[in-house]
Amino acid sequence: MRIRCSLLGVGAMNSPRFAPAGLLVRFARRAVAFDGGPAALPPGRIDAWLVCDERSELRTSLRTLAAERGLRPVMADFTAGGLNVRAEPVVHTSHDTCGYAIRAGDRLVVWAPEFLEFPAWAAGADLMFAEAAGWNRPIRFRGGVGGHASVLSVAQDAAAAGVRRLVFAHIGRPSIRAIDAGAQPPFGKWGVEGRTYAVGLP
Repeated sequence: MRIRCSLLGVGAMNSPRFAPAGLLVRFARRAVAFDGGPAALPPGRIDAWLVCDERSELRTSLRTLAAERGLRPVMADFTAGGLNVRAEPVVHTSHDTCGYAIRAGDRLVVWAPEFLEFPAWAAGADLMFAEAAGWNRPIRFRGGVGGHASVLSVAQDAAAAGVRRLVFAHIGRPSIRAIDAGAQPPFGKWGVEGRTYAVGLP
């Protein structure tokens, strides 16, 4: 048995290169989509469409796309067929946003594409998909209401928290410039659109 995680997109909002960050998780006969957008659609049947921010800029498009499948994009938990998904809070902006702890058996996958502070609940993850909007410094929102952590700080925090595999999956313009310059995170890898990452159960 494996948890299969396919990246639908790895871009931050208005990315000049990548589709919006999104993930499709499949386990046994269950499939759950996370975020994404018009250029980052989950293929086939899905059981739920979960989002990290119900007030995001893509909310109207996501509602339309999900409605075509008889679903609603929501911040919510999901449990079925041995797959247990829990919405967990993150520090990101002035309203409530979340990441997701995705469990099957004793394995933990984390989908947390946007945060300013590394989420403590991601500690020990077998696989984490994480924020990458900024490269070497955080991006702070006007008025001090939140922002995006940098790749360098996320890599350091994830390693210290015992994350086994780290994939950066919300790549912003500063990180694109770093990629073009040949830079690599000190821990973790740049996410690749369309790639599937698997976590096996014992």
